[in-house]
Amino acid sequence: ITYVYKSSSYWDKKKKQPRSKRVLIGKIDPKTGEMIPTDGRCKHLSTEGKKQAQEKEAQDKAKQQAEREKEDKKLITNARRYFFGATYLLDAIAEKTGLTSDLKRCFPETYRQLLSLAYYLILEDSAALSRFSRWAVTHEHPYGSDIPSQRSSEILRSVTEGSKMEFFRCLAKRRKHEEYWAYDSTSISSYSEQLNQVKYGHNKDHEPLPQLNLLLLYGESSNLPFYYRKLAGNIPDVKTVRTLIADVEPLGVKKVKLLMDRGFYSSENIDSMLANHYKFLIGTSTMLAEVKRMIKEHGNTMRNLDNYDTQHDVFCISEKVDWLATKRSKRETSDVQVTPKRMYIHLYFNHTRAAEDEKNFMKRMAALRDELENNERVSTHEAAYAKYFKVSKVKGGAKIEINRDAMQDAQARFGYFALMSNEIKDAREALLLYRNRDVVEKAFSNIKERLNGNRLLVSSEDALEGKLFVHFIGLFLLSYIKKQMQEHAMFSKYTMSSLLDELDVIERIHIPGKTPIVREILNKQIQIYKNMAVKPPIDALS
Repeated sequence: ITYVYKSSSYWDKKKKQPRSKRVLIGKIDPKTGEMIPTDGRCKHLSTEGKKQAQEKEAQDKAKQQAEREKEDKKLITNARRYFFGATYLLDAIAEKTGLTSDLKRCFPETYRQLLSLAYYLILEDSAALSRFSRWAVTHEHPYGSDIPSQRSSEILRSVTEGSKMEFFRCLAKRRKHEEYWAYDSTSISSYSEQLNQVKYGHNKDHEPLPQLNLLLLYGESSNLPFYYRKLAGNIPDVKTVRTLIADVEPLGVKKVKLLMDRGFYSSENIDSMLANHYKFLIGTSTMLAEVKRMIKEHGNTMRNLDNYDTQHDVFCISEKVDWLATKRSKRETSDVQVTPKRMYIHLYFNHTRAAEDEKNFMKRMAALRDELENNERVSTHEAAYAKYFKVSKVKGGAKIEINRDAMQDAQARFGYFALMSNEIKDAREALLLYRNRDVVEKAFSNIKERLNGNRLLVSSEDALEGKLFVHFIGLFLLSYIKKQMQEHAMFSKYTMSSLLDELDVIERIHIPGKTPIVREILNKQIQIYKNMAVKPPIDALS
């Protein structure tokens, strides 16, 4: 840069020598060769020079302003507005629980897509995956781009059994060692004729369709799922425990504690769990010999204040018994070992349940008798006919008599139910734990309703595996939200759908080169984030 100075000489009287004084008045424009006056130096120019300098300065300012406006217009044109509040919550939960890191470890190429598909199923109630593209345009999500229908099918088919089991192992390591695992099954109906495991069986939703059985393991205290398995639809619950035992071993869990309803009870299952050193709490039938003995011996005496559980409104007692566990040799099936094992049976009685049992029983008996009298027998009721009635042929029809001994035996058990455990000694503790198993039943409700899982809308086995896995990811996130809602008594104000909808309206604006801007957040929305143990967006970005 060539600067222009005005120089003047003068005599310094004190130093008695000549001196010079220089004042900067401008610089030379390299293109035109003209002098450009500096700020505050125009007083040294002529009137015409001042005018030219002012015009030049005004032109430069106008040019700079036009460039800034052009750049701002470009940024605004490229700005994007997305719904952000609900996906932000799901992101935070996935990070907090370790879900994101486990998925990244086991599915490094597709974990973002899997999360985005799960978010979509959660937030777009009962929507098909084919409509993901429409949702992705308006929402922030982990993948950040569209997943066309063909691409989503490829992602679902990429979920292999090996990577899935590795993921389950990661989740199992995060479970508390002392917690019980609630174990249950559900049936999912399908119209597909291409899936090998879709079979006709006992449909728990009473739908006349073939089905697939889905088994699920839940942490009883964490309320989070960590394992599932699909089985053919015609396999009953009682046959699945051995499959579970075989599947749990690769998860690397040393201490197994199972919590199951009476549908899984059988002497073979009890023997299998004892042989594998599992702890368990399971519902059992009042037809069990030991339970019938306890009812007969303590049925009247147990109904006193000392045995009353105010929390559950039941009378309860416990007894330690010996369970004769049988173990067959692997080489010779005829070689059977019988070993007594310590077991606790907990017996409960509830007056309301007794009245309900009696009403339902009498209605059923009346219906069975009508079927016999009208000769409208139902094949599935034959065992009940033989048990509760005596039918003999007489002239002009059939004579139907009530088997009073069988009915009295059933009536003696009205209002009673029983639990069995090889660890829990106290009846109240056992019942409290058992009642918590409803987290699994409600989880199945979330799968079928919120996640659009009431129908298997796939036609191939590999796509089915992937879709069930995405549903499982969604179920994991919903289970966390549900637990937090319960702990903060939020169900009086929100359903799970309305809570997510409340957050889904929060927007964030993305302008290239600038920090994203979160739009207005209401106090009630901030409180939801805090109840979920998640930093509100305004705090997280500050």
